[in-house]
Amino acid sequence: MSNSRAFHSGGIAILDYGSQYTQLIARRLREQGIYSEIFAPDAPAEQVFASAPRGIILSGSPYSVYEPNAPQLPAYLLKMDVPTLGICYGMQLLAHTFGGTVSSAAQREYGAANVRIVPCPLFRDLPDQLPVWMSHGDRVERLPAGWRALGSTSNAPYAAISDPEGRRYAVQFHPEVTHTPHGAVILRNFAVHICGCTPDWTPAAIIDESVAALRAQIGSERVILGLSGGVDSAVAAALLQRAVGDQLTCIFINTGLLRQGEPEQVVQTFQAHMGMRLVAVDASELFFEALAGVTEPEQKRAIIGEKFIRAFESAARKLGKVRFLAQGTIYPDVIESGGSAGSAARTIKKHHNVGGLPPDLGFELVEPLRYLFKDEVRQIGTALGLPDSIVWRQPFPGPGLAVRCLGEVTFERVARLRAADAIVLEELERANLLRSETSQAFAVLLPTRSVGVMGDGRTYQETIAVRAVRTEDFMTAHWARLPYDVLARISERIVNEVQGVNRVVYDITTKPPSTIEWE
Repeated sequence: MSNSRAFHSGGIAILDYGSQYTQLIARRLREQGIYSEIFAPDAPAEQVFASAPRGIILSGSPYSVYEPNAPQLPAYLLKMDVPTLGICYGMQLLAHTFGGTVSSAAQREYGAANVRIVPCPLFRDLPDQLPVWMSHGDRVERLPAGWRALGSTSNAPYAAISDPEGRRYAVQFHPEVTHTPHGAVILRNFAVHICGCTPDWTPAAIIDESVAALRAQIGSERVILGLSGGVDSAVAAALLQRAVGDQLTCIFINTGLLRQGEPEQVVQTFQAHMGMRLVAVDASELFFEALAGVTEPEQKRAIIGEKFIRAFESAARKLGKVRFLAQGTIYPDVIESGGSAGSAARTIKKHHNVGGLPPDLGFELVEPLRYLFKDEVRQIGTALGLPDSIVWRQPFPGPGLAVRCLGEVTFERVARLRAADAIVLEELERANLLRSETSQAFAVLLPTRSVGVMGDGRTYQETIAVRAVRTEDFMTAHWARLPYDVLARISERIVNEVQGVNRVVYDITTKPPSTIEWE
């Protein structure tokens, strides 16, 4: 689809004031079939309303509304009669803007709380007391004229409020997190019963709209796509094939940094099984030469990105005139790179799919998945007929095994890591833990050597760290409590089968403070 914002009409627009939970608001709505999209608080009104949203949600924020540089309520919302829901900072912003008083609370609320509520459309079909999740240091001390209280806690007299006309609602707690059990109902009540949204955001609707948008953008022109073998580029390819058929050519660059068996599986799945036009290029030697002696993570990423682009460009040039370049960019990539949240958001990491294309490539960009979350991408992949081995493939970083090979990236070390990683996945699959108990699992090769004993001899070899996490959204993650016998089998197989490794450790850190990947 093009980068036009008018993708799906009649949903909810979310203004992101910098909360760590903003993505969850969008996800909770979409899980219930209600389209939602995230915008910067200072985005122009025409951009926010391009898809004709029926309501606005204001997110939380690390700011206080009375700070000099705190982000404000857009002027257009003061003039428009559109239902609005403020969450945490969003509530304080509404109260502050319409003449109420917000101040630092004498007792901050972080964690579980109970809210006593009064009947209203926002709390339709809910009990009179709700367990909720609070995370705030400020609170509303005085309501704007005419506004009324809809809920309170022992520490916050105004835990939920609304304006006189019932078009603006606000809650101090976070309905989007799982720690607020009735939160999804609250969001649905706002979207469906207050805003009048229709829950029609389904895989079939997404496919139909995506195909129509792709055909409108591409027309009769040719398009190429860099196929990595991961789920995002695979689903993007399947959507494009559905939309434009043989106008699509996929280019697969084997960097030498992929997981075990992936290059062969990509060719088999997309060329033989799905009948796509596929150009496969083995450029592994080029990548290993460029990475020789490099140990700094961001330098690795930069080198791999640049070499990939040039290898891709060389393959594309041989195809003749092509107008469009497709990428598997998904919505979290855009959001985490600051692409949707403006000055109120924090750029968490660099993404190879976002803003990484040099201007001299000369293609127009096509991003079929730009407004989709990972779970939606998987649902669409299944609906398009992709095999589970592709749809449910473990998440994999764009630079491949290079960012899981700490220290220098050499052919021998990557081969060592690839073999250990395959053992981790095989044993988790054998124990039926790969999808049921882990969201992502992999091996990391550490440049740290330690003394060991094998047979009667002393060894001084490298260490493999195993990482397995459980997460709903990949914004936070808990380490997976794998059974000891499974960890034991993984360790025994790695030290016995992988040359150059004599020690295996298990990473038991959450995200945050750690990230899921090590580099």
